[in-house]
Amino acid sequence: MLLVMLTLIMIQMQGFRLTFVVLCAAPLGLIGVVAALVPSGAPLGFVAILGVLALAGILIRNSINLVSEIEVLRAAGMNPWQAVYQASDSRARPILLTAAAASFALIPISRQIFWGPMAYAMMGGIVAGTLITLLFVPALYLAVFGVKRTEAD
Repeated sequence: MLLVMLTLIMIQMQGFRLTFVVLCAAPLGLIGVVAALVPSGAPLGFVAILGVLALAGILIRNSINLVSEIEVLRAAGMNPWQAVYQASDSRARPILLTAAAASFALIPISRQIFWGPMAYAMMGGIVAGTLITLLFVPALYLAVFGVKRTEAD
């Protein structure tokens, strides 16, 4: 399954470096998972791990949206530094709103015994992972592609 997912991301991103930038965002959600599970006392069991897998998909989707917007702006002739800045600015609101909607939708099941750990894992991971992704993915893109800020930027 990982091979299929990797292949689909490579086809969509059309490059190894872009795929690397996109996939590096997925583990960032674990910071929020731990930060949510520890205070809640919910176990990291099978159901919570299912939530972590779903979380990885959400964070990868967000980073694909961000990187795709950067590439569209660069293809339109925009300066690489400005393209990263503009894409980060224009995609931040939709990414934050979808993350907030997903987190709020999980609140009703967070108090259930069976689904609670998954809800806590996903809520914590979505909140932390989305915020970190909005900072990390543009910075990683700049580093991987060697984009430097010029005087005109």
